[in-house]
Amino acid sequence: MFSSRSSRLARGGLVAALACAITAGVAPTRTYAAGTDNLVYFPTFAGASTMLDRNGSADIITSSGRVHQRILRLTAGGFRQAGSAWAKPKLNLTGSFESQFKVYLHHTTPGADGIAFLVQNDGPRALGGWGGGIGYRGIRDSVAVEFDTFQNSTDPSSNHLAVVLHGNPDVHAAVGEPSIPLYGRPFWARVTYDAPTHDLRVYVQSLRAGAEEELALETKVDLAAGVGASSAWVGFTAGTGNLYSKQDIYSWMVQTPGA
Repeated sequence: MFSSRSSRLARGGLVAALACAITAGVAPTRTYAAGTDNLVYFPTFAGASTMLDRNGSADIITSSGRVHQRILRLTAGGFRQAGSAWAKPKLNLTGSFESQFKVYLHHTTPGADGIAFLVQNDGPRALGGWGGGIGYRGIRDSVAVEFDTFQNSTDPSSNHLAVVLHGNPDVHAAVGEPSIPLYGRPFWARVTYDAPTHDLRVYVQSLRAGAEEELALETKVDLAAGVGASSAWVGFTAGTGNLYSKQDIYSWMVQTPGA
């Protein structure tokens, strides 16, 4: 089937608009304004190769399209892939923190399976199972916040968040279903943790003009108890199965309150 020039131009305009949205999206409001310490600070992933341990399909690449920048690609749109990436400095889990990251999950329709933001004590080479394992299945000393884009038998939908303990994605400690799509459109995510109360919150925000941040999940979880240590590696995992997608992180920050 042949497409018209006008339809090709329309698709090209959509791709260009998405590229501009990814690079121009305004970050959500930070909890810690002044006096913060940056454990991780990657406005882009330029120069990040020596600061991240990457496993499986995860790699730092240059994004395609009109705007070129260095990004973290966790899966490359292949069959049954799993990837992980961990910041080299460990995160103190007895203190509060906030993490922000810009995500774009895309490629085929429908896509699978999603990404997860993790704290884990298995080590910098930790990598779990593909498919519904989302790259963290089997990482036992971990707490995961998953952004799941495929409905497996234990999932509430193909567009949900979940907190998962001990590397078992079949059991959800808490679930949230955001109003925005996690797949096919870039979005911001923000994870906050209040150590004294063990309050974990996950916010999402579309990059569309005028979009507001929404609280998509809130639960109580002791991260230090969950990983069995007072500090842990922090990073991302992702997986694909018989369906697949390119699963990209465009920027990432982890901040702690300043002294």
